[in-house]
This record gives sequence, structure tokens and C-alpha cells, in this order.
Amino acid sequence: MPQKTMPDNDPLTVAEEWMGEGRDVAIATVVETWGSAPRPVGSHLVIDGDSNFEGSVSGGCVEGAVISDALDVIETGEPKMLEFGVADETAWQVGLSCGGKIRVYVERLG
Repeated sequence: MPQKTMPDNDPLTVAEEWMGEGRDVAIATVVETWGSAPRPVGSHLVIDGDSNFEGSVSGGCVEGAVISDALDVIETGEPKMLEFGVADETAWQVGLSCGGKIRVYVERLG
């Protein structure tokens, strides 16, 4: 079952540890925000091939969507740019109704 590791761990340190253990890892980084956004630019979420994760790029269901896309990135090796915002139908589906927008870049590490 996927699990979140200890909340005090730095996501970049966790990514390095997981890669050292031989896990496939992707990192999601907030690269742009507009208006009200839950996490600042530079925030990270790391995900392994078993859906374990550490860090945060937004909160709530947005992170579930980012984790899902990260698993695709791990599988294909192709990075993705994701955008969530109040004007985007997807934002309402994933719970980002705060009036802001975020852009998240997801790439495989290693």
C-alpha cells in the first residue's frame, strides 16, 4: 500500500535516498503560480514507482493527479508540464477552487 514517509523529511533528500535504494523516482516541482496558490514556486513532491510520496505541490486531490501523472513519467521517461487552475475544468475535479493557478513540472530522476 502506498504510504507517505515522515513529514519532516526534505523531499530532495528523500529522492536521493530512494534512488540509492534502486527505486524509480520522479519529482514534481511548482514552477509557476498565479493568484492564490497553496504552495510557493520551488515546492517539491517526490514519487516512487510504488506511489510512495514525500513533499507537497498543492494539497488535496491535486496531488493525487500529480502522483498519477508522475507514475506515467516514471514509466515512459517523458517529462510533463501540468497546469491546474480555477478556469480549468480539471481544477474543479481535483479540488483547486481557491481562485489561483499552478503549473507543475514532472520529470523522472536518474
